[in-house]
Amino acid sequence: MKTCDVAVIGAGPGGYVAAIRCAQLGLKTVCVDDREKDGRPALGGTCLNVGCIPSKALLESSENYEKARTKYASHGILINEMAVDLAKMQARKSSIVDAHTSGIAFLFRKNGVESILGRARLKSVGEHCILEVASGDKTELLEAKHVIIATGSSPRTLEGATFGNRIVDSSGALAFEEIPRKLGIIGAGVIGLELGSVWRRLGSEVVLLEASPEFLPLADEKISKEALKQFRKEAGWTINLGIKILSIKEIESSVNVNYENSGGAIEQDFDRLIVAAGRVPNSQAVANDDLGLALDERGFIAVDRHCRTNLPNVYAVGDVVQGAMLAHKASEEGAMVAELVAGQKPEIDPHLMPWVIYTSPEIAWVGKTERQLRSEGVEYRTGQFPFSANGRAQALGDARGFVKMLADAKTDSVLGVHIIGPFASELISEAVVAMAFSASSEDIARTIHAHPSLGEALHEASLAVDGRALHI
Repeated sequence: MKTCDVAVIGAGPGGYVAAIRCAQLGLKTVCVDDREKDGRPALGGTCLNVGCIPSKALLESSENYEKARTKYASHGILINEMAVDLAKMQARKSSIVDAHTSGIAFLFRKNGVESILGRARLKSVGEHCILEVASGDKTELLEAKHVIIATGSSPRTLEGATFGNRIVDSSGALAFEEIPRKLGIIGAGVIGLELGSVWRRLGSEVVLLEASPEFLPLADEKISKEALKQFRKEAGWTINLGIKILSIKEIESSVNVNYENSGGAIEQDFDRLIVAAGRVPNSQAVANDDLGLALDERGFIAVDRHCRTNLPNVYAVGDVVQGAMLAHKASEEGAMVAELVAGQKPEIDPHLMPWVIYTSPEIAWVGKTERQLRSEGVEYRTGQFPFSANGRAQALGDARGFVKMLADAKTDSVLGVHIIGPFASELISEAVVAMAFSASSEDIARTIHAHPSLGEALHEASLAVDGRALHI
């Protein structure tokens, strides 16, 4: 029987980071994952293989196409003929995925992490844990002092929507071999908006069907309102809120969807239908039932703030535990657990977890929203600055949106930063660092920002908290 100090189940962003950090700290580490390509482990989980990385590759390609088609002429760049080579676009995406997954394999070898292809199940716990690892017809046992469960999540399914050729989940939506003429998407969250953006830019008529009456309810209200306004301006989007799906039927050459809203029942046919109605934790079958691994009411593995489960020496991280389903959240938890196992005392502040939606315009935020502050009875001040008054945004040809900052009315500590606009995904990091060091809005206001830069919008928003923005 193989033995190790730490066995990690799952090689996604939580699992592979946990494994590498454990090895860096001198722990003999084994990582087990059942995702494969050509008979070898396809490391990186959903994120690298069929999630974050391939979607961003297609988002970049499709955005470049749309810019060339609609915006380059204003720069004096004239293109006479334009076409989409979808096969080449998909090949570029695949090469990026392969580079990243093989990069993790390299990091495993570099740090001495043993990678095993198979499906692991926890059989017993105690001073030493025993796992059963199944691969094809073979089964072997693995003994570990500590176990880290990082099994991730899977797309939520809907009644009547069997995944296949025309009805697909997010993974299938990244692999279309032709551009759908009419594309339906159930779910207007992060995944639905990003996938819808890809195919809308390439020529699909996209219809989003969202059960919530609110658009992006997790975001700040002003951000949500601005985002909905910007998306509805774009040709090819139809965004329906507050709908109820009545039936989904796949017929010969289309998918028939019946739904209702406040105006009554509606029936539409789509060439393809993407189900992006959320994700569910892969918490089943990771441990024998008699061990009593505790799950919460939604099926997430129950953990404390240090990701400890109710079983001795067993931890769980990432999408399989409660909290935001974000790759960087999983990675930070994985690193934290590795350091805990090694005897260190790391901490994660969940209030400093940035969110990003890679649409156009991009959306990003960290910290509290106005709605949360009002509900908590916190007195606050607000500063806001539009990208329309930012020179770099004007030069980029994308001056949509704004930066909004919330600060404590008494202490001036930054409580939240919310951005919709160009490169919001990059700008939000300054806000995260500032809040991590308990910065005030005045601290940011007195920090010199390069000119011309998009970062000046954050600087001006901090000035606006005190009513002294300089360029509006």
